[in-house]
Amino acid sequence: MTTMESLIGLVNRIQRACTVLGDYGGGDNTFSSLWEALPSVAVVGGQSSGKSSVLESIVGRDFLPRGSGIVTRRPLVLQLHKTDEGSQEYAEFLHLPKRRFTDFGVVRHEIQEETDRITGKTKQISPVPIHLSIYSPNVVNLTLIDLPGLTKVAVEGQPESIVQDIETMVRSYVEKPNCVILAISPANQDIATSDAIKLAREVDPSGERTFGVLTKLDLMDKGTNALDVLEGRSYRLQHPWVGIVNRSQADINKNVDMIVARRKEREYFATSPDYGHLASKMGSEYLAKLLSQHLESVIRARIPSITSLINKSIDELESEMDHIGRPIALDAGAQLYTVLEVCRAFERIFKEHLDGGRPGGDRVYGVFDNQLPAALRKLPFDRHLSLQNVKRVVSEADGYQPHLIAPEQGYRRLIEGALNYFRGPAEASVDAVHFVLKELVRKSIAETQELKRFPTLQADIAAAANEALERFRAEGKKTVVRLVDMESSYLTVEFFRKLPLEVEKVGNPGGNPQATAATDRFGEGHFRRIGSNVSSYIGMVSDTLKNSIPKAVVYCQVREAKQSLLTRFYAQLGKKEGKQLSHMLDEDPALMERRQQSAKRLELYKAARDEIDSVSWTR
Repeated sequence: MTTMESLIGLVNRIQRACTVLGDYGGGDNTFSSLWEALPSVAVVGGQSSGKSSVLESIVGRDFLPRGSGIVTRRPLVLQLHKTDEGSQEYAEFLHLPKRRFTDFGVVRHEIQEETDRITGKTKQISPVPIHLSIYSPNVVNLTLIDLPGLTKVAVEGQPESIVQDIETMVRSYVEKPNCVILAISPANQDIATSDAIKLAREVDPSGERTFGVLTKLDLMDKGTNALDVLEGRSYRLQHPWVGIVNRSQADINKNVDMIVARRKEREYFATSPDYGHLASKMGSEYLAKLLSQHLESVIRARIPSITSLINKSIDELESEMDHIGRPIALDAGAQLYTVLEVCRAFERIFKEHLDGGRPGGDRVYGVFDNQLPAALRKLPFDRHLSLQNVKRVVSEADGYQPHLIAPEQGYRRLIEGALNYFRGPAEASVDAVHFVLKELVRKSIAETQELKRFPTLQADIAAAANEALERFRAEGKKTVVRLVDMESSYLTVEFFRKLPLEVEKVGNPGGNPQATAATDRFGEGHFRRIGSNVSSYIGMVSDTLKNSIPKAVVYCQVREAKQSLLTRFYAQLGKKEGKQLSHMLDEDPALMERRQQSAKRLELYKAARDEIDSVSWTR
């Protein structure tokens, strides 16, 4: 295969891969951009201009529907792939993958059926293309787009907008800067009235990408010829005009072989007194070679930009594959390794939240700095140490024998009663930190990219982490309640040893403290002093707990969450069999589909890059 055939064949394969992956005409913007960067040939002409005959002559097969009016009602993207000499010819439709058609009469019928499937058995048109690939040793590598014939009036069964609809559809193809326009005009009509040339002139005024084709040369009136057009005097294009002799209706009715028709066409030009001097540059075979040569030059000019686009796309797809994860191995060892790696990724993000690399850990400090002190300040010590309640508690503690000097039992009961209030804020701190940690687990799971592909593993890790947090919460509550109980179990003696001295200083600075205490022990001042003393002691304990509760919470919950959040889960993993591991790595079907599509794209791009490198600069 020549360099030219390799290049154009490569473009064909890339274009076909784009359509197979469902990206042309919407979807992946990169693939649409790649399609736009690759040249193709749009066949444009009025109704009954001979478009179908030209296409069939280039292909060498009779495969297109025929009839009166609008026969081509959907764009036909026709990709020709040259195969080795002697190989069997066959066709494939994109909508019928893996089904090969060797009977081209069936191909014609399928085009008609597929057209009707979208448009119905009407004369409506549709912009949705039909994709057909033909593999044959008798073709050159080309991509041709057959478009509905331009018309001037709507006929019965067509909407009034049909004329504009067809022109809009055709323009959507020929306006693209990389589209080569194959403008078909019948030789037996004035070129000035050609719909194809009129449209080509509007979208390609310089004529750089327009190829003019004159059909039906053999049907011109006797004594006339089309030399003025073919030699560029009537309407000049930058590329030479090519004349075509279509099969006659009699030949079509007799199913004359297209190879025979090509031979007759060559004989017509070779023996024509008018066109004999142009015979080497006329006919469908020459047209196919001319288009192929032009496409080669266009492709060569576009190669740097195409290569740049492909390399950029490869980098993006490699990054996406890393982002969504590579395919998972089937053996249990590799699956276990994958689970552990994903778990470690989750734990790393969770620790970053706690340590400050990511937001959220500061909320734990907020519990200690705001919520706990606020809760301690709201405790009802004023009510508990009111004069009435102090008097009641002290009296009940004395029983039938009033206290003689200091009501120790009354003190203890007042302190123990007050200390019980600390249980609420202590346990609330544990709960508040628990909910912060639980929310950080949820956020960490959502932020672990490796986990997005495994919904089952997500659920398993969430369940294991939350179960661990519940254990840590239980241990945290047990510890902070112990701290409160410890304060109740042993009162600070030094604090109370100072009380008589304080009484002496306040009650009788220069006299007998016992006399003062005896005088005042049943008065309000005595009970107020008891309440004040207990309040001071409770304040001291409150300051102690305000510091020790956070330490206990961090030790029992935060520290454990950082160090052993998934410890039990890891222990259970080692006991799981391959089937259970596979179930844990059961991926989201949408993600699996996304990976498969990305892998196909990546494979296509890499193959395209390698082929371009191997053939683009070969001489």
